[in-house]
This record gives sequence, structure tokens and C-alpha cells, in this order.
Amino acid sequence: MAPRGLSSLDMYRKVPADLLEGTKSGSFLSYAAIFIMVTLFYLETAAFFSSKMVTDLALDSNRDPRLRVNFNITMMDLKCDYAVIDVVSVLGVDQNVTQHVTKFQIDAEGVRQRFHGRNKKQDDVIMHDELVSESLEELHENGEDAISLDDRTLKFAQNENEFLFVDFYASWCSHCRDLAPTWETLGEVMTDSAIYKVDEHMEEHGHEYSDEEYEEAVKLALPVLIAKIDCVTHPALCQTQNIRAYPSLRLFVDGEFKADYRGHRTVLEMTNWLAGMEEAHKKELGEDALKIGDAHEVARERMDVEETRDEMNQPPRRPDTRDPKSAEEQEWIEKMNRYRSRHRPEWRDEDHPGCQISGFLMVDRAPGNFHIKAQSLGHDIAPHMANVSHEVHHLSFGDPSVHNSIKRGDTVTPDGFYETTRPMDGNVYVTQNVHEAHHHYLKVVTTDFDNPSINQRYSQRNPNYGRRAYQILQSSQVSYYRNDMVPEAKFTYDLSPIAISFRMSSRRWYDYLTSLMAIIGGMFTVVGMLESGVYAVASKKRR
Repeated sequence: MAPRGLSSLDMYRKVPADLLEGTKSGSFLSYAAIFIMVTLFYLETAAFFSSKMVTDLALDSNRDPRLRVNFNITMMDLKCDYAVIDVVSVLGVDQNVTQHVTKFQIDAEGVRQRFHGRNKKQDDVIMHDELVSESLEELHENGEDAISLDDRTLKFAQNENEFLFVDFYASWCSHCRDLAPTWETLGEVMTDSAIYKVDEHMEEHGHEYSDEEYEEAVKLALPVLIAKIDCVTHPALCQTQNIRAYPSLRLFVDGEFKADYRGHRTVLEMTNWLAGMEEAHKKELGEDALKIGDAHEVARERMDVEETRDEMNQPPRRPDTRDPKSAEEQEWIEKMNRYRSRHRPEWRDEDHPGCQISGFLMVDRAPGNFHIKAQSLGHDIAPHMANVSHEVHHLSFGDPSVHNSIKRGDTVTPDGFYETTRPMDGNVYVTQNVHEAHHHYLKVVTTDFDNPSINQRYSQRNPNYGRRAYQILQSSQVSYYRNDMVPEAKFTYDLSPIAISFRMSSRRWYDYLTSLMAIIGGMFTVVGMLESGVYAVASKKRR
């Protein structure tokens, strides 16, 4: 017999079997309770062996000092010569934004072309000829050889001259002022070449010309008419010619636009380019008579330069000595750089109105922006002609290999997550009016997740390797600029202080056991109460 103290604590007291009575309703409810418990046991067991995705929010603890920005953007109406990317950070740290950026010219049909002929840095271009020692006023003492044109005289000059080389400039442009003496000297070279031709013809044929006839003969013998147009005085004319930067050096052949010159702005370089353009033009016509080559020889004599045109167009021979500090090696390097950056006559700007810019930037993990704008070290951009309409083929943050894993479905991320990392892909932003540009505002959210496909060896080296991406919340608007400011396509980014993480979660074993006990106890209690109620109602009816 158990001690009285222990039996008093018995929570499972027994009822004698002869006091129990079975009922049909109790039997029915017992079978129903067993069925329900078995069903709940099955569901709880299935939930125990399965897992679900859980989203957590926390303060961003990312300690990476830099953030990678991947982009592929087409500027629809901006040449690669002028397309420049700048990065601005609140930290004010200088960053190299050209190392991993590639530019491709886009023709009128939007087809990517190989960026050849001018894949050089803008600061490679020589702005003016240092061999020209006279000032513009001194050169004008014997008259102007670079003729000033306007709307009416331009058409006349196009009709009367086979080759017309025009400097479209602005009086406020510093580069234009630096170029002015060189341009006037180029005009004098063409005049001197024509004078030599006329004098030679007079000696051979014994002709005598009056002053008026001699002047007219010189005009007819001009290899190229050198002219200039002030775009401040004639803005409508320059806009009709689609002049976007100053100075723009444009060649017309037989009255039609041929090409813009973008090489070194020296007399010899320009005469060499003009001679090449003449040779190509005459070859198309099947003619042999050439005049600009003689002008190049006149320029050589005037500039006191020994290098011939054939030597200019051939790669310089490297000296036998390979000592980088030797004078011969330095001279060869200088000549090779000039040869590589020389403007080739076969380049046709009209075939390449746009520019595709792709690559990546390494920016500070701080609010900032990167923008694509029209800028040139050798030109001043005309703000009303700068069109920064663009198409975003791709824009994302972070490691591209992680995006590939997300796209394949290797990561623990919800449906549609891949699209949130690149919401601007395929969007086109066209400005309809001048002095406008689209500005984009990007809220960048750090997002961590599980990636079972990552090798454990890499995980040990870097716990976040392959497990971090960046979602983007994007909005865009059209911004308006003052008339004297050049528009730019701006992408402003800001990192969210809140980070998101996705993980798979499964139930603990003790949660599972607790649920099973709750099912048994709860079902027994509820069915017992229900049976008691049914039995009480039935008893009253029998009475």
C-alpha cells in the first residue's frame, strides 16, 4: 500500500471498471477522434520533415569597402568621342572609372561597330600647333586666308570649291581661341600652295596676269578652301549643321558633308589628313590629279619639318637599342604614339551617331552617383545640341556570377527576385526637348541568402561569397537644365541601412513532440466534453 503522501498527489486516479458504461455515441466519437488524430499526426510529421523560406530584416552589417556597378548602356545620339563617365561620391575619393569601361560605336541602325581609329584617350589630341609662333593679329597683317562664312556664303563656297574645310567655332570657346593661329596658318599654306601652282604655270606657258586675274587664278588653284563660321553669330546655321562641340572641323567635298576631323590640330597632321581624303575621293572618281599633296609639302617647308608624308603614314621603325631611357627609344615612342592616334581618312562619322558603353565601376559603399555626359578635353560642348537619350540594356550591383546563380535557381530566394536586382533592364529613356535629361534614383538594398551550390572551400575563405546580391528600388524623372549647362544622364544611388536575408527554416524536434502531445491531449479533452454534452442531452430525453 502506497504511502498516503504519495497517493494524495496522484493525478491519474482510477475508476472501477464496473462503474464504466459504453455508449454508441461515445464509440462513434472515439473512431472520429482517432481518425482526426492520425490525420494531424501525418500533417505534423510532413511539416517536421519539410522547410520553408523565412525573411529576416536587420541593420546592414556589410563591411565591404567597395561596391561593383555593372552596366551596359547605349547613348542613342552621343558619339563615343564625347561620351564620358564620371563618378561622384560623398567621400570625395578619386576613382578610376575608365579601366573597366569599353565603348562601341553604334551606326544609324543601332548595330555595334568595332571602335577603331579613335580608341584613344581624349588628352592624346594636340590642341594647336606649337610650331606656329605668330599671333593671330600678326597673321592677319597681310589679310585673312581663313575666310569667314555665313548662311549665304557657305552655300556659295560649297558650290564653287571641290574641297571646303570649315572651322565651326564659338567666340567664347578657349580651345577655339588656341586653334585660331593654327587655322589661319593652314589657310596661308593653302594660299601659298596655290600661288606656287599659278607661278609655275606662268613660267611654263609664259602667261602674264593682271592683279585681278592673278588673284582669281590663285582662288581657282586653291587645293582646299579654309573657312570658319562663328556659331555665336550664326546659331541657326550651326544647329542646321548639327554642330555639338566647338571647335568642329568639318570637310565638305563637292558641296556635301564628308567627315569631321578629330586628329591632332597641327598644320602637318591636317594637311596629311586632307591629302588622304583627296586620294580616296579621286580614287572613287577614277581621277589621278592631286593638289593637296603639294600643299602638304608647302606646309613641311613652312614648318621646317623633315618628316615626309609617306613617313607619317608608315609606322616608325624601332631602333636597335631597347633601352627605355635612351633618346632614340623615347623618340620612337613619341612617333609611335602620334602614328597610333592619327586620324585615318576612312573613318566616317555619319555612320556612327551613337555609343554603347559597357563595363563595371568600383565605387565606394556610400551615397553617390555616376553620370554619362558629353565632354571633351579638346572641345567645348554646345549645350543645346547635347542629347543624352539612352537605353539601359543592363544595370545591376554586385558580383555578376551571383546573378547567374540566381537565374539558374541555385539560391534560396523568392520568385521574381532576379528581376528586382535589375529593374531597369530594357528600359528606354528618350528626351523630347533640348536642355533635358533623365535622372534615375536607385535605392540599393543589401540582400543575403543561402546558396547550396557554393563550394565549401570558398565559403570558409569568405562567408558571403556567392550569398549576397543587391535589390534595386528605382524611380526616374526628367530634369531640366539651364541654357548654359550640358545635360547628363545621371544615376544616383543610395544604400539602404536595412538589409534583407532569406533562409530556409525547419521545425525543431521538441516543437514536433510538443505538437503531437497537444494533439492527443486536446483531442481527448474536446471529444470528452462533446461526448458528455451529447450524453446529457440524450439522458434528459429518455426521462
